[in-house]
Amino acid sequence: MTALEFLTAPWEYDFWRRALLVALMSGLVCGVIGSHVVLRGMAFIGDAVSHAVFPGIAVAFVLGTNLVLGGAVAGVVTALLIAVFTQNRRLKEDSVIGIFFAGSFGLGIVILSTAPGYGGSLESFLFGSILGISDSDVVSVAVIGALLLATTGVLNSRFTAATLDREQARAVGLPVFWLDLALHVMVTLAIVISLQAVGNILVLALLVTPAAAARLLTDRLGAMMLLAPLIGAGGGVLGLYLSYAFDLAAGGLIVLTLTAIFLLCWFFAPRHGLLTRTRRTAAPAEEKP
Repeated sequence: MTALEFLTAPWEYDFWRRALLVALMSGLVCGVIGSHVVLRGMAFIGDAVSHAVFPGIAVAFVLGTNLVLGGAVAGVVTALLIAVFTQNRRLKEDSVIGIFFAGSFGLGIVILSTAPGYGGSLESFLFGSILGISDSDVVSVAVIGALLLATTGVLNSRFTAATLDREQARAVGLPVFWLDLALHVMVTLAIVISLQAVGNILVLALLVTPAAAARLLTDRLGAMMLLAPLIGAGGGVLGLYLSYAFDLAAGGLIVLTLTAIFLLCWFFAPRHGLLTRTRRTAAPAEEKP
């Protein structure tokens, strides 16, 4: 098979086109939202919310309703609770997140235990099933993704101000609590639309890894928010092609591809890569007589 045939052959299948669109949109949205997650050190909340959707999934499964909707409701409720409880300065954010992360996951397990049996669709939700995405799923991802990108465009400067100096942001009249609340809900929705691509267990990688790689490549937030979605979308497409070539799990290969890109940036980034920092450290030593 030639390179051109390899690139064009999957396009004969409808399921491939749907999978590619969702991989692209999920990568773009998670790259943009994930930039704020990485800058604010909120990776743990991404992990917590991705698992907090579990009770909603369990309820939807038991009731026989839409799993995505159930997960979204549970995730948003958990995000709201985290935003409210972290306003108490006696408690650090990671403690509150850990409490709700464990509590929501435990609730999901209890609810799921009431079902006579489970697997199938629930398993695909936990581990991803990007090649089984329907047309309606593509539309849902596109609509929610567009709303998230538009909201980020409107609130981006306010998010940045609250990230860099929260007390100063309060002093100039910015509603820091409501900004936190909005960002938590946006993280939740970004996770929910990406669940079918890589699954509940791996979705944190799609949210954090592209932004972390972009963070190594630039010191400017604007450039980071352009690079992160490009890395996320590019990694998603490349992972899909690798899954097609080697007949392996698409979600896992998407995550591994993004991880490989991050490692390349960690080693070879022009200013902050390991090799560059090593050369800078070695240069003064070589100049000494």
